[in-house]
This record gives sequence, structure tokens and C-alpha cells, in this order.
Amino acid sequence: MKARLALLGILALALMLAACAPPPELRDDTLVDDTSLVSGDPCSAPCWRGVTPGETLWRDALTILEDDTQFENIQTREDEATDAIGAIWNVKGGPECCQMVAEDGETVNLVFIRPKPNMTLGEVIAAHGEPTYAIGTPVSEDQAIINLVFPNIPIIVLAFAPGEQGNLSETSEIIGVFYTTPADMELFVTTQSLHAWEGYAPFTTYRAADDAEYEVTPSVTLTPTVAAE
Repeated sequence: MKARLALLGILALALMLAACAPPPELRDDTLVDDTSLVSGDPCSAPCWRGVTPGETLWRDALTILEDDTQFENIQTREDEATDAIGAIWNVKGGPECCQMVAEDGETVNLVFIRPKPNMTLGEVIAAHGEPTYAIGTPVSEDQAIINLVFPNIPIIVLAFAPGEQGNLSETSEIIGVFYTTPADMELFVTTQSLHAWEGYAPFTTYRAADDAEYEVTPSVTLTPTVAAE
């Protein structure tokens, strides 16, 4: 459940950033130097640096992180109420950049990275085709996030838009990527309100709003469970 809640919380990420005073700079050159989403090197999405959600064992993924000289300060945390385990780490000499979760404590379910803004949406579409869905959240007057959903891969790509009055374009920078499993992607799509992809368009086309007309609305409602004491 931890991995699923993390995936379902991608919109909460934007809301959390918006609540910061002042909001952080989403396009941060001190983050991960990583273009693997478009280059496919060393592996293609949903694989990231040898870690594939739903396939890679937690212990093997942790070894990959520990051996990667680009990262440091790898911290792991277990959920006492479940088998879930998570990790968070920093770019070497830089900020916190990335997270990984294994819902069952054995196999990775989710990887999230925040890369330097050196990949563009045009490059992502050239490599993987167009997204199926999109949903956007403003973070500040001049910053917004548009979550682009690729169910068949399965990944969610976070693209930058210059505020609510900005446009999504071929040159929009990529500021985050969620790599997940087919099952968790299916859960995400069936529990969210999403706009269908309509191509490069103003941010308002994809904005999350109470009065928005969505092409996809929740067909499943998650019921939180409480562990027995």
C-alpha cells in the first residue's frame, strides 16, 4: 500500500511545493544529472539504472544505489505496521533527489527521481510516444507541474510550465519521473480525475479544478485500512 499511496500522491507533491514559502525552484541544476528517460542508457523505462519496479529485488536495488558514485546519504525506513520499506537519497554534494519503495519489503514498486532540467517533453515523446493523460497543478505564480501519464510503459513524467498562464510545449523541461508497476499504474488511472492528452496546449487545458471537465474520473475508491493493534 505504501508504494500505491506514494504514486497516488503525485498531485500532493505539487500542493506541498506550493505551500512552501517561498516555493522551491523546480528547475534545479543541482539535481540528478540523468537523461536515461530519453537515451535509454543504461536501460529503457520503466527500468531506471538497472532497477525495474515489479521485478528488481529490494536488496539488489539498494546495492545499485550504494554503488552509484553520483549518490550519497541513502536512508532507509521501514513501516512498522506493514512490510513496506522505503529509501531516500541525495545527489552527491547536493540536495535530496530521489525515492524508492518496496511495498512488500522484497521487490521494488516505485522509483521517483528529480533530474536536472536537461530533458524536454519533445524528446520524451520522440522516445516513447505521446502520453495518454495529463493533469496539472500550479506551484507559484511562475511555476506549475503537469503530470503526464504513460500507462503502457508505465511511467508518470512531470513537465514544467511557467505558471498558470504558461504553455506546455516541445521545449518544456522534465523535472521529475515516477517509474512504477503495471498494477499500480492501473490503480492510479482508476482512482484519479484525468484530462485526455490534447497535445501541446496552455496549462489551463490540463489544470486540476473542481469545475473541470475530465475525460477520466474515478471508477474505484480506495478505503484506508487500519492495522490491528
